[in-house]
Amino acid sequence: MDWLRRIMAGRYGTDQLSIALLVVYAVLYLLAQILRLPVLAWIALVPFVLCFLRMFSRNTSKRYQENIVFLRYWNPVGAWFRRVNARLKDSRTHKYYKCPKCSATLRVPRGRGKISITCPVCKNEFIKKT
Repeated sequence: MDWLRRIMAGRYGTDQLSIALLVVYAVLYLLAQILRLPVLAWIALVPFVLCFLRMFSRNTSKRYQENIVFLRYWNPVGAWFRRVNARLKDSRTHKYYKCPKCSATLRVPRGRGKISITCPVCKNEFIKKT
């Protein structure tokens, strides 16, 4: 493995954008195989080649800036997926409501009947069935 260390010395390596490019390649290639579209398989090579060009690049500052721009757009999307996943995990034990006054999302336990919910943001009280 020393040869790989010597090859990668001074090069950028992998980051979140490189991993995203590999995932895009895998999805496009899989679709090309399922739909039997050889043109799509050739198009799938574009993100694959870009990924390896980024990984072996010596211009690390430019690759770092590209990753920063990518993360600026990806972080809100990733946060949304994490939030939906958390809601799905505790959907059996908790229920989510929006405050009618400030639209804050409130999490309350299920199975308590009609309860008075107090919004911690605006202190508005409303009654809902859990």
